[in-house]
Amino acid sequence: MILKEQQEIIKDIVKEFFNKATIVIEIKEESASSVENEKESFHINIETELPQLLIGENGQTLSEIQHLLRLILRKKIGPDIYFDLDINSYKKKKISYLEELAKTIADEVVLTGQEKELLPMSAQDRRIIHLSLSQRTDVVSESKGQEPNRYVLIKPSELSI
Repeated sequence: MILKEQQEIIKDIVKEFFNKATIVIEIKEESASSVENEKESFHINIETELPQLLIGENGQTLSEIQHLLRLILRKKIGPDIYFDLDINSYKKKKISYLEELAKTIADEVVLTGQEKELLPMSAQDRRIIHLSLSQRTDVVSESKGQEPNRYVLIKPSELSI
């Protein structure tokens, strides 16, 4: 369990990090929970007027900032804390978009009977697609190709043919 004092340390470090970068932020949302591997997770969503600068292309800058903050936090608090940073709810919106994309493409695949390839995407994004379709019995999804061009293929399941 993440203690209240650890949560305050995390928030202070995040504020100090962005303050030193002369970027004005406001912590909008925070929550603590357990992760599958029994590490504690602390999620922070910050708001800023420069989200595109901090998110970067396909969230790359956000991932790098999160990695740096995670390294700092592990030195200050210990290795058992998993830190997740979101900026202007970018990750939350992206997950919603990917889930809706998966549903739309799956419905199209069922309707036409033709498999569809999605554009290449990161392992994390492919995982969201697979998870969002995992409960469906009318389609199957699988990852194909080699990094960095790995993509998801959605096709009718054997049961629905």
